Amino acid sequence: MAVRAARRLPLPSLPRRIATLSVHTSPLDQPGTGDAGGMNVYVVEVSKRLARMGVEVEIFTRATSSDLPPVVELIPGVTVRHVTAGPYEGLAKNDLPAQLCAFTSAVLRAEALHEPGWYDLISSHYWLSGQVGWLAKDRWGVPLVHTAHTLAKVKNSLLAEGDAPEPLARLIGEEQVVAEADRLVANSAGEARALIELYDAQVDRVVTVAPGVDLEQFRPGEASSARTRLGIAPDAVVLSFVGRIQPLKAPDVLLRAAAALLERQPALRNRLVVLVCGGPSGSGLDHPEHLSKLACSLGLADVVRFIPPVDADRLAGIYRASDLVVVPSYNESFGLVALEAQACGTPVVAAAVGGLQTTVSDGASGLLVAGHDPADYAAAIERIVSAPALRQTLSLGAVEHAAQFSWQRTAEHLLATYRDVLAEMALPAGGIACAQ
Repeated sequence: MAVRAARRLPLPSLPRRIATLSVHTSPLDQPGTGDAGGMNVYVVEVSKRLARMGVEVEIFTRATSSDLPPVVELIPGVTVRHVTAGPYEGLAKNDLPAQLCAFTSAVLRAEALHEPGWYDLISSHYWLSGQVGWLAKDRWGVPLVHTAHTLAKVKNSLLAEGDAPEPLARLIGEEQVVAEADRLVANSAGEARALIELYDAQVDRVVTVAPGVDLEQFRPGEASSARTRLGIAPDAVVLSFVGRIQPLKAPDVLLRAAAALLERQPALRNRLVVLVCGGPSGSGLDHPEHLSKLACSLGLADVVRFIPPVDADRLAGIYRASDLVVVPSYNESFGLVALEAQACGTPVVAAAVGGLQTTVSDGASGLLVAGHDPADYAAAIERIVSAPALRQTLSLGAVEHAAQFSWQRTAEHLLATYRDVLAEMALPAGGIACAQ
């Protein structure tokens, strides 16, 4: 099976203006809580870089407060449009399909205020946005490029214990979007295979484009000063989890692994610090105090520190202050946290699932763990923190590995994909593209 790679060859048609759809989460939201996460970062960073390359981007997202202005300029060339669709607050993600008609109507109305051909292309993110994009594509006669970010069939095959499966409506909705999109952007080769094997996507419509990391924001720095700002002792052994607090992300695995580590090395208790940075999200909202109660039940109340979601500057400081960042997710389409940590020179211990198998170079920038047995994570953590030379080698490898990924490179590959699909649509039936 040959999956198409993003083209870098120059193509004739450059999109002037793109409608980007992000129904369920705003790119202006703080990542790490609610439904805001790596997808938010993706949309913001790619949009900024597309604008700098001469492509105007208009992002449509659902308004979650009456105080939000209808239009916000993110940077010159990138605007965020807040669409009223349903009540501003109190809607869970699974309630949003009922509001897609209202959202679609607002998107179509925005385009109707301009001359025909205002948007050259639609970029949709997550299946809810794909549903809107599918209808707008037919109305406007422009191509739809869809990025799933997560896939329900994959998530349901890798559920955390007690987590609820994705509903049938989402599975059907994803199948519809896969069938209608002109291009499907996969974050990794594994996700591309899932689209083809689980959703019957046409091979020539699937393109793999790796997300990136802000290599200027996330870069190596002094661990000692980062620890001072966090009030952590210079000789502490610091393990960190960063992300939304929900079963899918499995922060409980890190806590259980920390408890197992202390059983193996009791003398480590006076030096061990476990940082958990993030807020409740998804099914984690049903039990927002679960993790703090688990820490107490494991005897880790003196070891674990909970930190609410923070901005990028402070997040980079957490990575630099850490000996290891642990990413034990049951599924990740890419794993932005792992990449950010490595860009700061911090090795990662991660689950060998999804995009993490691309994001982490096993044995070179961190360690991948099969399964979610806390004992296995404890062993991987102990292997690194007990061997300073190994940690230093992995730290250097982490920086080198992360340097292969950048948001500029992601945006360039996406732009090549946009040009490709626009050139394809411009061909007469049965026509052949000529080299330019």
